[in-house]
Amino acid sequence: MAQHAEDRYYVPHDTKWPIIGSIGMIIMMVSAAYWVNGSSTAPWTFLAGTLVMIYMMFGWFGDVIKESEAGLYNEQVDTSFRMGMLWFIASEVMFFAAFFGALFYARMFAVPWLGGEGTGAFTNQILWQGYDAVWPTHGPEELGGPFGTIPAFGVPFLNTLILLTSGVTVTLAHHALKKNERRKLVGWLLATVALGIVFVFFQIEEYMLAYNHLGLTLGSGIYGSTFFMLTGFHGMHVTLGAIMLLVIAIRCMKGHFKPEHHFGFEAVAWYWHFVDVVWLGLFIFVYVY
Repeated sequence: MAQHAEDRYYVPHDTKWPIIGSIGMIIMMVSAAYWVNGSSTAPWTFLAGTLVMIYMMFGWFGDVIKESEAGLYNEQVDTSFRMGMLWFIASEVMFFAAFFGALFYARMFAVPWLGGEGTGAFTNQILWQGYDAVWPTHGPEELGGPFGTIPAFGVPFLNTLILLTSGVTVTLAHHALKKNERRKLVGWLLATVALGIVFVFFQIEEYMLAYNHLGLTLGSGIYGSTFFMLTGFHGMHVTLGAIMLLVIAIRCMKGHFKPEHHFGFEAVAWYWHFVDVVWLGLFIFVYVY
């Protein structure tokens, strides 16, 4: 396929992938709704929707990779990709901001109000007299049941060091790519993937400790729900980031990306640094503060 002129924007060919992705998402969302309502077949239809989405991702990303390697993309397309990734990360920032906002509101406003502070004195006397507004809270009359918390300077601190180290290794991989040092590039990328896997392993261990020994579950009041929503979604993002980095590493082994043209690598690196920053906020406001 011929190189497109620098002043022309590449217009993609007709593609089936958007409609296939839409079908997969519809199947997943409807199945999830039935699943939480006790349907016995919903897990299987949800799996089917997931497989459709995986098929779409392999096919669509495969087409984009082939087009990029064929030299069909110019600076205008590169700019579009960069803007798209920036907006995607901005949406992820808002996603986590919503959960952090719920945590801050519950801790700084709702719990003190229920405990009788400010205008909440009347509510405290009528509904939850004697409720001790401490954080983390079991809820009025310990509705969520007693639980323990994860010590900040144990596994969470270790995971912080792991993620910060992974930020360094992915940066070293980027420098190696700019110098066209392929062996170092692949090595640092695989090291980053390994660190991500170790992080997720320790988080699973932490969850097992919370559920089996500390009584800390999703049902443990507002603290339990915000704790697992924030750390759980972050762990999912680490998992997805590690998968993306592994794909990038495989592409690097095949000789993809050039020192002067490698936005696919940069996009995943941006995502990984975003995941690092979110974890720092989690460590401070969920575990330490």
